[in-house]
This record gives sequence, structure tokens and C-alpha cells, in this order.
Amino acid sequence: QVQLVESGGGLVQAGDSLRLSCAFSGRGRAFNTYAMAWLRQAEGKEREFVAAISWGGDTTHYADSVKGRFTISRDNAKNTVFLQMNSLKPEDTAAYYCAADPNLYYNDTFRKSHASYWGQGTQVTVSS
Repeated sequence: QVQLVESGGGLVQAGDSLRLSCAFSGRGRAFNTYAMAWLRQAEGKEREFVAAISWGGDTTHYADSVKGRFTISRDNAKNTVFLQMNSLKPEDTAAYYCAADPNLYYNDTFRKSHASYWGQGTQVTVSS
């Protein structure tokens, strides 16, 4: 069983930065055998893909809407994945979820808002 716990959300102004963290714990497969991702869900909208990172951290993928502003990274020694969010916009307001999946084709999996494990989410609110 895998547990994912997000932290770092909050209320900020447009143009500010935030860094989200997601702590991985559980038995069985090690953290570095899971691809990780961040997805978000704004009120009244469907959950959408934000960013994904490969098992070793050498490959990353981003939604067009966040490319150049957000950076996903991971520390496999600390079982943690991060999302650095810069130049935040009001349209970035959403609940942000951490997800884990061991699938080789993880990018397709995450882009379909599918994953083996999910966190509970952390709220990010960006005021204009």
C-alpha cells in the first residue's frame, strides 16, 4: 500500500511562487520504481494533467499551460516529489494532487488522469 501526502499549498498573489511537496511512503515497491505526477482540479472542472517525471528523474513532461513556469523534480533519497510553481496566475487556482504509477507508459496514464495511487490534494489559490 502506498501513501502520498501533499503539502505546500496556500493563498498567493498573481506572479508569486509556491513549492509543493509530496511525501511517498508504503510497503512493497520502492519510490524510485514509480513515475510521479502532479494533476490539478479547479472547482467545477475536470482533473487535468500538470506535470510528470520518470523514475530516475531524467525525463519530465508538462502541460502546455504550465510549461516554462512550473518545474517538477524528485529526490529519491527522500522519497519526495516537488512542484516548483513560478509566475502563478489566477487560472492556476485548483486543488493539486500528487499521483504515482509504475507503468512504463506513465505519460499517457497521467494525461488521462489515471494513476495507481493518489494523494488527498493541497489547495492553491492565486488572487489577481
